This record gives sequence, structure tokens and C-alpha cells, in this order.
Amino acid sequence: MDETFDVAHLNIQDVKVVVVFVDRAVDASAYAALQRAASAAGLDGDVVAVWPDEYGRTGFLAYPERHAFFRAAGYDQLRAQINAKLNAKVTAKLRLP
Repeated sequence: MDETFDVAHLNIQDVKVVVVFVDRAVDASAYAALQRAASAAGLDGDVVAVWPDEYGRTGFLAYPERHAFFRAAGYDQLRAQINAKLNAKVTAKLRLP
């Protein structure tokens, strides 16, 4: 079954990033499904899955090169940048933190 996710398609210091908002932490197969769906939808850039942790901080799964930015970015700041939707078939479960 397809799910619809909010997306912020950003350009951070000349690097295209596709921020996909999920409810909770994702496993590797769910992350790969998000990457495939973003590519199929024509969203160019590094896919980053983000979610709010139990303390309201930003949890994320991203390439190591993106960690510094996402450690500093607030979840609400990222959500304010939502500018697209992504339909993805995520057969793997989103995992609890």
C-alpha cells in the first residue's frame, strides 16, 4: 500500500536534499524504498528521513555528509520548508526509536 509523505526539497550549500518526514525512525529497507520513490518522482538529491524523537528533537537517517546540518536544524524549522508530497510503497515497518 502506498503512503504519502510530506517532503521538503532543499538546496543546502549547492547540495540538493530531499527531506522526507516520517512518523518514527526507519530501517534500511524503508529508507531504500523512500530513495527509490523520490528518484521515480523526479526529486533529485540526497534523501534524508526525519522524524521527531520523544523529546521533540530531530531524529534522522542520512548520509554522514549531511549529519552536521541535521543535528543543528530544528524539526519545526524543517517542517516549515515542506513544498512537496511523495507517494511511496514502504513495505518495511517504520521502527520505534
